[in-house]
Amino acid sequence: MLMNGKDLLAVANANFFAVPAFNVSDYAMLNGIFEISEEKQSPVIIAIHPDELSHIGVDMLPAVIAGAHRATVPVTIHLDHGADRRQALLAIQSGFTSVMIDGSALPFDENVALTRDVVEIAHAVGLSVEGELGTIGKMDDYGEGGASTIIYTDPDQAVEFVRATGVDSLAVAIGTSHGIYPSTMKPELKLDLLEQIKAKTHLPLVLHGGSNNPDDEIAGAVKRGINKINISSDIKVAYHTKMREMLADAEMREPNTIQPPSIAAMKVTAAQKIDLFNAAGKAALY
Repeated sequence: MLMNGKDLLAVANANFFAVPAFNVSDYAMLNGIFEISEEKQSPVIIAIHPDELSHIGVDMLPAVIAGAHRATVPVTIHLDHGADRRQALLAIQSGFTSVMIDGSALPFDENVALTRDVVEIAHAVGLSVEGELGTIGKMDDYGEGGASTIIYTDPDQAVEFVRATGVDSLAVAIGTSHGIYPSTMKPELKLDLLEQIKAKTHLPLVLHGGSNNPDDEIAGAVKRGINKINISSDIKVAYHTKMREMLADAEMREPNTIQPPSIAAMKVTAAQKIDLFNAAGKAALY
């Protein structure tokens, strides 16, 4: 059931749902995400950021690939927020089936040139590429980064970007931020802008910074053409909050005692996202 991102998201685009892209940073999290995806019969994207890849090491990729082949649901293994050609090449050589090249902080022409270069490399070996136009905000300095100021995606620029690069999917900036929003801040997505971008590009669109947003806005984004949503902070908070509870008992020392409750807590959060994205049961469409 391992496939590239283009084939995975084409089905989502045609059937009005979003595939969850869960960021994993250890083997227990990986297994938990496979388990809940199969329980919910949802296609899934295993997303690994370069920082996460440096932590788990490329030697873990054969295990990720083996898990994808054993899975009873469609799986894409995706490099999240690759920053340059070198990172994209490492992912391709290591067995990823999809890569994101994030040149969103660059001037438009430089973003196009970088993205087109990676597209040419990946397409030559049958892999897919996600680009990004506009900038995602950031709530802290952890994880996937982002910009201090959100630059919203321009619909006309999006058309030109897609035409000039040949990307298979496009991450858009409509008001999300990476990380967990403080209680004093209420995020608000520009769903009207999303509708304009979708109407002009017709491409599978991607929402980054999908954690901690109001459910009604996320559901609205899915209805308006978002086909992939990245979830990192929410599942990691669930996983590590439960782990801290377990470790409060000083006698706890065996991972097989500490981690199962943490995985179970993470799976509850992941299941809620799968339902919210209208992805439950959609494995049957592949």
